[in-house]
Amino acid sequence: MVFGFGRKAKNDELAEPAEELTVAEGEESPAAAGRRQDGPFDESEINSRDGFVDLGALLVTPSEGLQLRLEVEEATQRVVAVTLDLNGSSLQLQAFAAPKTETLWDEIREQIGQSVGAQGGQVEEIEGAFGTELVAKLPAGLPDGSQGYRVARFIGVDGPRWFLRGVLGGPAALERPAAEPLEALFRQVVVVRGDSPMPPRDLLQLRLPKDASATPPPAAPTLEEPERGPEITQIG
Repeated sequence: MVFGFGRKAKNDELAEPAEELTVAEGEESPAAAGRRQDGPFDESEINSRDGFVDLGALLVTPSEGLQLRLEVEEATQRVVAVTLDLNGSSLQLQAFAAPKTETLWDEIREQIGQSVGAQGGQVEEIEGAFGTELVAKLPAGLPDGSQGYRVARFIGVDGPRWFLRGVLGGPAALERPAAEPLEALFRQVVVVRGDSPMPPRDLLQLRLPKDASATPPPAAPTLEEPERGPEITQIG
């Protein structure tokens, strides 16, 4: 497993506070029950951290051929995301604070759609392994000068006082078989929310593992913005 540093560009669409979407106290939705069984998991739902790569707010399961990149915000040097690179595809992970009775994914999908539309792109909601997902296509120029688009597939899961977002890029954004290994890793992620009060949508703190090298790999790719995946497809 290789660690490297990527660069975080502008703040993304999760910067503004959310309107509260409530669930009655003591009730558990079918989606919540499914998450508790299949993952991703809350720290309280595991017996031990042994066998995980400890990234602070996220515990990630190692996998053969997996490369981890921690993306750092230039202005603050704060780690703002971790990207898993596997088999030519990528999965960017970010975890956010959420109140106990609030779910965020429905409204976040709407905000992503507005952001992509403002950049001349298109979004499509689809049903996937984690419920409703979002496929975003943004205009991009190809090396030969023709017009194409970048594709990213967004998945989101609401947990107890946290929200976990994944952004699939490369072949995994378009091809289900290519996405399956990264989807399996997403299911095995453990979110460490902590007990400290936090405003809704604040990023949970990530960090470099103590035993990892801080030297970037020579050719580690980066994601310029969370909503833009690296896959470019030609139009026409």
